[in-house]
Amino acid sequence: MHRPLLALALALAAVAPAAFARQAQPVAARSPAYSYTKTMIPMRDGVRLETVVIRPLDRKGPLPILLERSPYGIPDEAPAETPPDQSFLARDGYIMVYQNMRGRFGSEGKFTMSMAIAPKGSKAVDDATDAYDTIDWLVKNVPANNGKVGMWGVSYPGYAAAVALTKPHPALKAVSPQAGWNDWWMNDDLHRFGAARLTYATDWLYLLQHSKTNDDFPGYDQFDTYDWFLKQGTLGNIEKAWFKGVSPIMTAMVERPDYDAGWQAQRWTDALGRAGVATLSVAGFWDQEDPYGPWRIYQKLERDDPNKLNTIVAGPWNHGSWRGPSDKVGPVPIGTDSGTAFRRDVEAPFFAYWLHGKGTRPTYEARMFQSGSWQWRDYPQWPPAAAKPTSLYLRADGTVSFDAPTAGEACRDYVSDPAAPVPYRRRPISSTWGSRDWPWWEADDQRFLGGRPDVLSYVSAPLDADFTVTGSLKAMLMASTSGTDSDFVVKLIDVLPDDTEKLPRPMKPGDYAKSLNGYQLPIAMEVRRGRWLDGYEKAKPLVPDQVRSWDVDLREHDHVFRKGHRIMVQVQSSWFPVIDRNPQTFVPNIAKAAPGDFKRATQRVCAGSRIVLPVMR
Repeated sequence: MHRPLLALALALAAVAPAAFARQAQPVAARSPAYSYTKTMIPMRDGVRLETVVIRPLDRKGPLPILLERSPYGIPDEAPAETPPDQSFLARDGYIMVYQNMRGRFGSEGKFTMSMAIAPKGSKAVDDATDAYDTIDWLVKNVPANNGKVGMWGVSYPGYAAAVALTKPHPALKAVSPQAGWNDWWMNDDLHRFGAARLTYATDWLYLLQHSKTNDDFPGYDQFDTYDWFLKQGTLGNIEKAWFKGVSPIMTAMVERPDYDAGWQAQRWTDALGRAGVATLSVAGFWDQEDPYGPWRIYQKLERDDPNKLNTIVAGPWNHGSWRGPSDKVGPVPIGTDSGTAFRRDVEAPFFAYWLHGKGTRPTYEARMFQSGSWQWRDYPQWPPAAAKPTSLYLRADGTVSFDAPTAGEACRDYVSDPAAPVPYRRRPISSTWGSRDWPWWEADDQRFLGGRPDVLSYVSAPLDADFTVTGSLKAMLMASTSGTDSDFVVKLIDVLPDDTEKLPRPMKPGDYAKSLNGYQLPIAMEVRRGRWLDGYEKAKPLVPDQVRSWDVDLREHDHVFRKGHRIMVQVQSSWFPVIDRNPQTFVPNIAKAAPGDFKRATQRVCAGSRIVLPVMR
């Protein structure tokens, strides 16, 4: 059983006696709310995909179809009542269709996880042709549909919805890719700008490619996975011991470390042309799995969108948390239910307009639930023209300042030791889905790193006014390493005041540590690997002790640092085990580095290092 399902089963078992007592009382039989039909839909190459069609029984007229394609499984029965996250969609009424992607569960064919798009005119199949063939079959064979189809989904289903835009069927009228991705080497699930996502790749690729169903990774024999991954040494060792060639994507990560033609061919968004289908991309500012793809999908479509069909919505969400209440960022309350507001005021009206012809067309280009102010903001374009790039400098005295350093200002340094890498969250660290710690780790209080000599902190005085950043953030370090390869991790942090909340009296054990007073909330965090500073296609060694520019893309954000808060920047050179360790000695392939390649290095962060913030005036 997959770990989240196991947790649910244990929770249900805990309440089973009370539930049994209630069931012992006579109850009136409920009429079914939905019909359920399972079918096998043929693709152009003869492969058949397992699909279920779920229709509301209280709607008699023709309805649009809402399709989700997924590798994670499909419902095995009709829901007894409307799923909570579909309650607003249900008011308008849709024929809900769920399909297992080829090679998964009951679908025929091979599940390759390839995102490459077959050229136009080719007889080859891909995820886009499977979507096209599915839609074509549905509009011709599902009774009482109105001829209009929408696609949606979160994560892999989000990508599966978005990729249909490369070869859209004429009946496809609206698509909402939510936490979809576009490039596994540049970011999202498998890498962060080429640096391998060690923990997630291990758990996720085994889940998807070990068999046709969801399989948990079986290798963990230590409670703290930090220790387990340290013992394994490299990604190559994990592939050799546990995957043994079963996952083509894992094999590619090990054998092809650079951004070669094969990885670039997986960048499916290159096949997107003129925006011809209404598209609502959805992103989470704290998405711990796919923070990059939604913005790239939006940006690619935006290049040729004469009819203004392309929109994006983002908010203070982790991976898919907008499907629930979403009233906190980690432990930080935001004072409102942003997830319900999204589903009610954004998602449902979007599909209602394009598939039912109800309501009015959305007028915004970008709608953000702005963090810090915790309010919705609409923008006529993204990024907003009013945002002006402003440099916040890292100073040698450990402060940040809008004033550039004077000539001759000293560097700060630390020793990075691959034998004791900086953990990415508090230890002990569970497997990806082994606890509730994973979903919000990117909002964890960074004070757990306090006192580590291999983490540099720079902090401002309390702000005397609100400070708003809206758009693309970037770090530009002037830095060096004594090694021939290195990583730099940069974090932009909002430090809450020490009097953020009043503590209870008397306090229970743990109340003091759990308070939000002084909480260090990460706003943006990212890594840059030195071997690719001169180009991602071919790794090159660094010159030891040479100070040079390291650009670190901190992605898109909309955040208000409130009056009385402080702005902090942290710099470190490992982020383990969410990112694999850099040996700090240049080797052709880090996934195959030998134990002797991992060496301590002295890192320096020097004058001119800064964060470039898009400041709203």
